[in-house]
Amino acid sequence: MVLKALEFKTLDAALKKADDPWQRGENSMTALTEDERVVRLGLTPPPGEMSLESAAQAFEQGMTAAVPLAETIGAPSAVDLRNLNGKNYTTPVKNQGECGSCVAFGTAAVMETTYKRKANLPSSTIDLSEAHLFYCHGRSEGRNCSNGWWPENALKKARDIGVTFEQHYPYTAGDQNCTGLSSNWQSDLAKVVGFTKLTSPAAMKDWIAKHGSITGCFVVYQDFFQYKSGVYKHIEGESRGGHCVEIIGYNDSLKAWICKNSWGPNWGDNGYFMIEYGQCSIETWAGPYGANNVTTKMWHHNKKVAGLWANEADRNTWAYLTGVGWRKVSDASRTTHETMLAQLIGAKTMGSPISALDQANEIHEIYV
Repeated sequence: MVLKALEFKTLDAALKKADDPWQRGENSMTALTEDERVVRLGLTPPPGEMSLESAAQAFEQGMTAAVPLAETIGAPSAVDLRNLNGKNYTTPVKNQGECGSCVAFGTAAVMETTYKRKANLPSSTIDLSEAHLFYCHGRSEGRNCSNGWWPENALKKARDIGVTFEQHYPYTAGDQNCTGLSSNWQSDLAKVVGFTKLTSPAAMKDWIAKHGSITGCFVVYQDFFQYKSGVYKHIEGESRGGHCVEIIGYNDSLKAWICKNSWGPNWGDNGYFMIEYGQCSIETWAGPYGANNVTTKMWHHNKKVAGLWANEADRNTWAYLTGVGWRKVSDASRTTHETMLAQLIGAKTMGSPISALDQANEIHEIYV
């Protein structure tokens, strides 16, 4: 059966009747058929979680969690991780394409932002492989483009095995049995160090203010496909499925969560959207979850040593790599530490590029 789309004129009339709470616009999703849009969702509720029908019914019957103002929990009245004290801890908007892989995109985005925030590295270019997370980890649980996934299990895989970087498995939309994964994928790896289910909107705000972004899953109605800007609230149309995104902030004056979507920058507000508190079960469905921390192991290639620093403490040496920042030289072994320090001094003196293995923000190996 071919699904019927919500007509522009029908939504325009409904928005006008509601005093235009948000703006509709033609975008990358409205250019598709309704069936093609639905494929780009992808939350499948896990066992014991509310079904799509139950989540939609709960929202439509007003069964939503109360959202307290941030000041009542000692948090700022607004947080946007794209501009936190002038620093951007988020990563670029991506496009999941014609595949129900939104959970992988939302989870990877949370890992990237959490890493940048916890390590205080807004300049980091960390780019995790959604393909590895979905086509390998998700596939091992029988998940595919048609039946989607859920964040808890994605985070478990990221904790227990880890997620490699984009260059080891570039994403293309379409079912794959882990066929694109490079043989040396473990050389660049990120792992979640525990994750927390946030059981109230107050906990969500506190987490975003103190730790980083969180997963957000919600019921998608037909009008959401046509969102352009403003604070979204459901106005018109039927529920079409579940979707997961990255919640990167909130704004109490607007009474809204700030989110990064995975439908590309030509949808919504350059790929982002705001959604009103209490809308579409976003505070209560399949999470939300925050990553307690994210550790990385990665090779930095062709980097210059721009600075070296040490003090009187034993084996307390730091190196500044261009495009990377300050990294501690591993002190696990005196011999290795002194060997790497000599290499770093030589590379800095000669202006020679190096390759360095960065593990948990420490240099563990060097090749000049």
